[in-house]
Amino acid sequence: MDGPAMYQDVAILFAFAFVYALIAGRLERTSVAGALVFTVFGLAVGPEGLNWLRLDVHAQSLRTLAEFTLALVLFTDAANADLRVLRLNYTIPERLLLIGLPLTILLGTAAAAVLFPALGIIERALLATMLAPTDAALGKAVVVNPAVPAPIREGLNVESGLNDGICVPLLLVLLALAGEPVGGAGSWNLALHHFVEEIGIGLVVGTGLAVAGVWALRFSADRGWLSTTWRQLPAIALAFTTFAAAQALGGSGFIACFVGGIAAGALARHQERKHELLLSAEGSGDLFGLLTWVLFGAAVIGQALGRLTWEVLAYAVLSLTAIRMIPVWLALVGADLRADGKLFLGWFGPRGLASIVFAVIVLDANLPGSETLTATVAWTVILSILAHGLTASPLANAFARRIGTTQAPVP
Repeated sequence: MDGPAMYQDVAILFAFAFVYALIAGRLERTSVAGALVFTVFGLAVGPEGLNWLRLDVHAQSLRTLAEFTLALVLFTDAANADLRVLRLNYTIPERLLLIGLPLTILLGTAAAAVLFPALGIIERALLATMLAPTDAALGKAVVVNPAVPAPIREGLNVESGLNDGICVPLLLVLLALAGEPVGGAGSWNLALHHFVEEIGIGLVVGTGLAVAGVWALRFSADRGWLSTTWRQLPAIALAFTTFAAAQALGGSGFIACFVGGIAAGALARHQERKHELLLSAEGSGDLFGLLTWVLFGAAVIGQALGRLTWEVLAYAVLSLTAIRMIPVWLALVGADLRADGKLFLGWFGPRGLASIVFAVIVLDANLPGSETLTATVAWTVILSILAHGLTASPLANAFARRIGTTQAPVP
């Protein structure tokens, strides 16, 4: 698309961004999440609504935007993580990732077998994997609320940062196996090699670029070479470089960004300087997120409306409740955490950017059941935007009043 129509789309998108910036602080004090506002706006001005926004959104363009948005959010969230709290309370994210995540995928695969018998075993596992990662941005009111106990906040933040990176290689393994006979030794060996390679390259690239980037920033700052204007760019550039380099080398860019963010945050010498360097990256992440959710509302929800079946709706509801909450409860058995804390952690597993990216990747693969898979993911994300977006603030405040902030760290 070019000419006046293209400029009309750009004007609408950035006019909305400007207006939202004016009221963002007020909305953040309510139960209305930003992602919900963005998505509803996209639906309202898109082809299914007023038809003002007529972007020719291809799957690849939405995937690229969502990938880089997720990469930037992962990097900044990880860099802002409170490592002192995490060192004392590593048990929650450790259990959620090592026990809860595999159980979630297994339970999701089993539920898909019941509701979608026409899908093959690999496609059922793909659906479960696409919906296993959580998105802390949709529950931001929880992870930034100081009244919520720090172990729970940091546990949810670290879980959401790492689970999508872990699921990426698993997703690619399943896609590699989708066209092969199940049980073939050669295909399984290739898949396992791919899995290890994705994680290994992501770890090395993320750590290496973070160390080099922080050293370069220190070197430049000590000599007074950083200007006030260009000080806003390094964190954004480092996040995008980390993601793209890891992807180009065959690794997981999402793992690289989260590990790189953790390393960069740990190496920062001054908390104030770190906050200053990350501030523009956080703002850019919010803007990219706004654009992604608006496009999701304009280009995806309209199509999803015509693909809603009772099986799709049932799986979406189960994915946000039992398929998430039962594994979390089992993973935290024996942890020094009250029952309401386990339920709270189980409920706040919103699905967002990672699931959108995964759905577009699977759609590009042209699998026999790809339409069912993508429709189910779309409706799960839609319900998550509504359910988690509206409950994040009130439930976080209610939970904080009930449990207080004096709960002992999880050993």
